Amino acid sequence: MNQPVASQAHLKKTPGAGQNTSQQAGSRFPLWSWLWFILGALYFLLPLYGTLDFSLRMKRDVISLEAFKSAFEDPNFIKAFLFSNELALITILVCLLLIVPTAFWIRLRLPQLRPVVEFITLLPFVIPAIVLVFGLIRIYGSPLNVPFTSVKLLDPLTNNDLGTNILLVAGYVVLALPYMYRSVDAGLQAMDVRRLTEAAQSLGAGWPTIMLQVILPNLRTALLSGALLTFAIVVGEVTLASFLNRPTFGPYLWLLGQHLAYEPAALSFASFLLTWAAMGMIQLLTGGQGQVSGSH
Repeated sequence: MNQPVASQAHLKKTPGAGQNTSQQAGSRFPLWSWLWFILGALYFLLPLYGTLDFSLRMKRDVISLEAFKSAFEDPNFIKAFLFSNELALITILVCLLLIVPTAFWIRLRLPQLRPVVEFITLLPFVIPAIVLVFGLIRIYGSPLNVPFTSVKLLDPLTNNDLGTNILLVAGYVVLALPYMYRSVDAGLQAMDVRRLTEAAQSLGAGWPTIMLQVILPNLRTALLSGALLTFAIVVGEVTLASFLNRPTFGPYLWLLGQHLAYEPAALSFASFLLTWAAMGMIQLLTGGQGQVSGSH
């Protein structure tokens, strides 16, 4: 006889519990949160809409894609954009070769050096790009001699296109260092590096096998995120390319804005779409999955 009474009491309490749950779910997104979210969305979307609307009004009183057509048909645009893409790919490759082994070894063997490396990676935030490019020109714009002698080891790198491109990539690597290092470091932090390494070594794997078949697959999301940030930096950078006199996309867009109005707006909007397309590609390739923990 007591069991039905207890079940009835439980049924009476259940609706109240459901109401409390719904109230708690509703309190997760209060009015102020939605207000700030909408204001933030407007802050980012309104300038984008203004840029798009302006780029579509190249012809008076007509909405058209004439500005996009004019910009994309310019042969200098194709050359500058492809050249920036080549530099971006080289910069990403150099960053990966430099940062991934360094961050991995610090996590595995030298954790006491991590504050020093993090401080070094923060220097590009403190040192302006204009200081960096003048330093590169000052040092590598003159012949490199043996110290205290007149024996020349290296001609000025700025005397030819190849040497200047090398300096430009080196500058891009410095600018991308904070973003790429933190992406890789966050990916390494998400896995148990020591346990994965010891498990691979116990199976007879060498260091190249560990890096290529154990560490890098688990860093897929982090590497793609760092590569996206590096690509955006290289394609939009103006200061280094301008002072080194290289025909990249950033100086091209800046020079175009000095003489035309609608085409730069169209290219800016297209660059924004390209960035979002790259982010969507990262999400598609990674499937929204993070790194695999060593405990699995």
